[in-house]
Amino acid sequence: MTWKDIALKHAKEDSPHEACGLLVNYKGKEKYFPCKNLAEDLEDQFIIDPDDWVVAEDAGEIIAVIHSHPNHPPTPSQADLASCEYLDLPFYIVTPEAEQWNYFEPSGYKKGLLGREWVWDVQDCWSLITDWYEEKRGIKIKYWPRPKNPQEFEENPYFEKVIIGSGFIEIDDNVETETGDVLLLNTYKNTLSHVALYVGDQTIIHHCQKRLSCRETYDQNYIEYTKKRYRYA
Repeated sequence: MTWKDIALKHAKEDSPHEACGLLVNYKGKEKYFPCKNLAEDLEDQFIIDPDDWVVAEDAGEIIAVIHSHPNHPPTPSQADLASCEYLDLPFYIVTPEAEQWNYFEPSGYKKGLLGREWVWDVQDCWSLITDWYEEKRGIKIKYWPRPKNPQEFEENPYFEKVIIGSGFIEIDDNVETETGDVLLLNTYKNTLSHVALYVGDQTIIHHCQKRLSCRETYDQNYIEYTKKRYRYA
């Protein structure tokens, strides 16, 4: 069996969930390493288990990322294109039912700040903040490694530490909010696990899980959700 046969078998077994894996140059041969999908929405997303990534990396050189689109054409989504650029690796997508494959490589794809599909550690609420600062102010904010998945982060969020460690200082309640201030918000799970960016004119931009990044009015509800505010020093 070829690596494609093995990957296709994996995709069929995991359907209707997205299967994911890594193609590795293992002792001079291409070998498929199946990986666990840690995404919350398994039928529409994939997050490769970092532990599986380490195993594959220890075995040889990772040369491609493979995942499936159950009951969908193997056309790359915006999230796939963004992940391909972020990882700087070729991607293979397979539709298990039709046994159709698609291959694409990093090509300089870059999505604007608004209308992004949510991808953990690639296009999420914190990356929206860092990308805004790099694009609008030429400031490269320190990268911080995420936990394995969003669920793990929500159980133990540490935005307060990350924001302070990235060059921001907390501002007092009596200080007026300004463009570029980061807002730390309480979520429906009653945890400080979401950030938004104030962009002036009583407006924020933010990126919630399972939604596109967007611009919204900083209304009374969001003001009440805001528990802390930070300014880049």
